[in-house]
Amino acid sequence: MKIRLMEQADLNAAAEVHKFAFVRQKQSYEWLVCNFNAFPRVLCFVAEDSSGVVGYIIWTQKSGFRPEVVMEIEQLAVSPEHQGKGVGRSLIVNSLPLVKMRLAENNSVLKHIFVTTRADNFAQELYKSTLGAEVEATITNLYSADEVLMIARNVS
Repeated sequence: MKIRLMEQADLNAAAEVHKFAFVRQKQSYEWLVCNFNAFPRVLCFVAEDSSGVVGYIIWTQKSGFRPEVVMEIEQLAVSPEHQGKGVGRSLIVNSLPLVKMRLAENNSVLKHIFVTTRADNFAQELYKSTLGAEVEATITNLYSADEVLMIARNVS
């Protein structure tokens, strides 16, 4: 499996992943185009195997371009047939050094990573085991259910 920066040619395939991963959301293609076009504030990566794009991750730089950067994992999605096979973990682990390299090009370093996810989402364990993220707060009834805010501190 290869993790690389998303290219414009990947948008249709990534939108298909989005559509199946986030069934309550709509306009998958438009959502991804908006994020893709926000480079370098937003960094989009895909996971690709011999069948094509099987997942993606969106990292978003928060609160301006700073020397010490707080990044959000805005979205992580894996196609249903590839879930539970380590694709999400690979997206985080293999895109993180690429994020840090991009920040270094701007004379910045990564300070913290935060992510929000549904309180009942098993991905919490993924964020904890890969990043050391801990639940800092629970926000009731934010989107479709309670949402937890997780932060991985001092990850540089």
